[in-house]
Amino acid sequence: MGDYPGPAVERAMKVQEVILKAISGQFQWWQAAEILGVSCRTMRRWKARYQQRGYDGLLDRRRKRPSPRRMPLETVQRVLRLYREQYAGFNVAHFCDQLREHHHLRVSYQWVKTALQTAGLVAPRAKRGPHRQRRERRPLPGMLVYADGSPHVWIPALAPRQFDLIAFVDDADTRGYYAQLVPEEGTLSVLAGLKALLEEYGLFCSLYTDRGGHFFHTPKAGGAGGQEPAHADRSRPDATGY
Repeated sequence: MGDYPGPAVERAMKVQEVILKAISGQFQWWQAAEILGVSCRTMRRWKARYQQRGYDGLLDRRRKRPSPRRMPLETVQRVLRLYREQYAGFNVAHFCDQLREHHHLRVSYQWVKTALQTAGLVAPRAKRGPHRQRRERRPLPGMLVYADGSPHVWIPALAPRQFDLIAFVDDADTRGYYAQLVPEEGTLSVLAGLKALLEEYGLFCSLYTDRGGHFFHTPKAGGAGGQEPAHADRSRPDATGY
């Protein structure tokens, strides 16, 4: 027997989410019927089917075979009620420990996690970004200077007016060479800071910046900066800009 079509699967997932939220007490069953666009009679039938087939009832219908791990509705209600009333804010692992130690409920971590997330009691964890190794600092001052602008309401008395703090900091010892509040970070404000730094401290080896449009060539207005420094000689393939 073939699989159910995609729209039917999506519908089952939505029904399961709404039913779990009703089970957890976040809203009434008649409100669940309104959300799903069905009659109260249909909602009662779905609730009864959940009671008969267990927590995995709707998913079982998608697979067209009974689940060997179906969970009674009473257990689902108890777990969701315990989390909402006694353990709100606990992470899933800690909550599972409390269920086993104090309530004698032997349920798996993955089941509890799915139930809490589907009921909207726990937010799904965002996927981790790519791992980046921590870069070692330069061994001596003057080898690398970091330039950046930080927008913030630096002067509370002038709120909500916001300024940008243009700063040049040494990578080796985080010494601040220059700092200035400006209306907006841009080419002229950064070059003014660079000029002041060179006049007082002399030439450094390397300059590190973000990919702002005033540092890197931006082919499309409003888009992300490219890989090429904004003032590099693009007629020379080996030009680095700094």
